[in-house]
Amino acid sequence: MKPAANTTALRVQQHLGADFQVLEFEESTRTSDDAARAIGCTVAEIAKSLIFKCKASDQGVLIVMSGVNRADMAKAKAVLGEKLSRADADFVRQKTGYAIGGVPPVAHAEKLQVLLDRDLLAFDEIWAAAGTPNAVFRLTPAQLQALTGG
Repeated sequence: MKPAANTTALRVQQHLGADFQVLEFEESTRTSDDAARAIGCTVAEIAKSLIFKCKASDQGVLIVMSGVNRADMAKAKAVLGEKLSRADADFVRQKTGYAIGGVPPVAHAEKLQVLLDRDLLAFDEIWAAAGTPNAVFRLTPAQLQALTGG
């Protein structure tokens, strides 16, 4: 692992500021399993960013989940008041500015509604993607909430 050098990862680093350090790995951190293996943490400590599309409003929604969990669409609908569908790659890039597999929970092209998985609160530290399929950063669940407004 090394400090971020990729232009996209550096964009995330700039958004986060000096309190955080974006790290790049030689190996992939694209999936929760890949990231946990590269970092040396559990899959549950990976904060995966999932992008969904509100069916009625076409608005983007970010759901940040523990790496071991799946998004519950019924719960999301209850909170948001409308059904969600899985976003395709073009929608994800348009709304976030990033490709699937490296979407960070911050620094998006457009403002997104944000929902956070409460299971992340069980950890002192968690890891999130930082703009590329091999860049991540460490933070606390409280920092994730503060950064995203989720």
